[in-house]
Amino acid sequence: MIDTMTQTDWLRWGPSDSGDPDGPSYFRTTFPYRLPPLTELTAEAVPLDPAPEIWITDTTFRDGQQSRAPYSVDQVVRLYDLLHRLGGPNGLVRQTELFLYSRRDRAALEGCQALGHRYPEITGWIRATLDDYRLVRAAELRETGILTSISDYHIFRKLGSDRATVLDGYLRVVDAALADGVVPRCHFEDVTRSDVRHVVVPFARQLMARSEEAGIPVKIRLPDTLGVGVPHPNATLPRGIPRLVSVLRHEAGVPAAALEYHGQNDLAAIVPNAVSAWLYGAAANNGTLLGIGERSGNTPIEALVFWLISLTGSTWDMDTTAITEIADYYRSIGEPVDRRLPFVGDDFNVTRAGIHADGLVKDEEIYNPFDTTSMLNRPPGVAISDKSGAAGLLLWLRRHRPALAAGMSKRDPRLASILSAIAASYDDGRITTLSDDEVAALVDSTFALDAAS
Repeated sequence: MIDTMTQTDWLRWGPSDSGDPDGPSYFRTTFPYRLPPLTELTAEAVPLDPAPEIWITDTTFRDGQQSRAPYSVDQVVRLYDLLHRLGGPNGLVRQTELFLYSRRDRAALEGCQALGHRYPEITGWIRATLDDYRLVRAAELRETGILTSISDYHIFRKLGSDRATVLDGYLRVVDAALADGVVPRCHFEDVTRSDVRHVVVPFARQLMARSEEAGIPVKIRLPDTLGVGVPHPNATLPRGIPRLVSVLRHEAGVPAAALEYHGQNDLAAIVPNAVSAWLYGAAANNGTLLGIGERSGNTPIEALVFWLISLTGSTWDMDTTAITEIADYYRSIGEPVDRRLPFVGDDFNVTRAGIHADGLVKDEEIYNPFDTTSMLNRPPGVAISDKSGAAGLLLWLRRHRPALAAGMSKRDPRLASILSAIAASYDDGRITTLSDDEVAALVDSTFALDAAS
C-alpha cells in the first residue's frame, strides 16, 4: 500500500507500454481511479529532439468556449483581431478553430474572415461524421479539426463500439476531406489514456499513408484530455509526453509540422507538458487565451508565447503588449481574471513585501524576471499595506507621483508620517491593502501639510 512505502521505494519503474491487442486497455496499474493517476518511469529516457520550427495554435473559440457562456459575434471578432496582433506578421499564433453549427457560429466565422488576416488561419472543428463534414465544405475552409477519440475509455465505454469499427468511421471522414483537398486535423482525444502501440501508432500510420497518397498534410493533435500527461523523459506510455511525441514521430512517421499538443490542467502540469511536447518533436502547441477552458482550463496562450521566446531566443515580431489588452478586454466583458495569473493578473508583477519593494527601488531587475514594461506595457508595481514599509511607499510614489519622488530616499520623514497613518488603520482592524486612491489621498494631504509648514 502507498501508506506503508518508505522513502527509498516510492519510485515506480514500469514497462513502456502495457496495452492489450485483443481488447480494451484501461491501464489499471496507472489509472486505479481510487487514487490519482500513478506515475511509472522507465530507465531509458527519450532523447531531446525538438522540432525545427515551433508555433502556437488557438482553441479559444472552441474548447475555451465550452467552459463559459458563448461569445457574441463581436467578441469573437475582437479577440480574433487581438490574436492576430499577438502572433505578429510571422504567424507565431498560426491557426484558430471555430464551431460551425449555429447561425452565430457562422456569423462569427464570416466576421473573422472579413478582417482579411492571414494569421491566425481560420479552421473548423467537427465530429467525425459525414454530416458534420458537409459544414466544412459549405464554409469553404482549407483545414478542419476532426474529433477522433482514441482511448478505449471512449471507444468501448462512450461510443459502445470496438476499435476497428470506430477507426474505420474516422477514416471515412478523413478520406472525404482529402478528396476535397481539405487538410484533416485528427484530434486523438484522450490519447494519454490510450493503447499507443496497438491503436494510436497503427492508426497514425494509416493517416500518414493517406497523406502521402493524396499529397495533402494530415495533422494529428494530441489532446491530454484529462490532464494526466507527465513531462519527464523517463515517463512511460501512455502518460509520458516526451515518449508519446517521440513514438509518433519515429515509429508512426508523423512529421513535426503535422504534430500538435493540446493540454488540460487537471493535475497542474499543463505548461511543463506543453514545453516538453516542443522539446521532443511536436511543432505546434494548442492553447486558449488566459487558459480559459473546461474544468481546470487549457494551456494559456500567453504562457506559450513567453516559453516560445525563451526556447528560441527571439520574439519573432510578436506584439506581446497585446496580452495586456486581451486581459483588459476580458475584464470589460465581465470575464473574471484571477489576480494571481501569470502575465495577465492584476498582481502578476505587484509586490506587497517591503523587502521586495526595497530591491525594486534599487534596481527593478532584482525582483522582476524580465522587462514587463516593454513586453507587456506593465511596469512592476506595489500594493500598499502595513507590510510595505518605506521602500514600498517610495516605489508607489515613483510609479504614481514621480515628480514628488524625485531625489527622495526611503528615510524621508514624510514617508514615516504616511506609514504611521497606515499602521494606525491596521491597528484599528483593517485587513485589506490600500487602494491607489487611498494612498494618493494620504500622500496628497501629507505633502500639502509639509508645504504649508
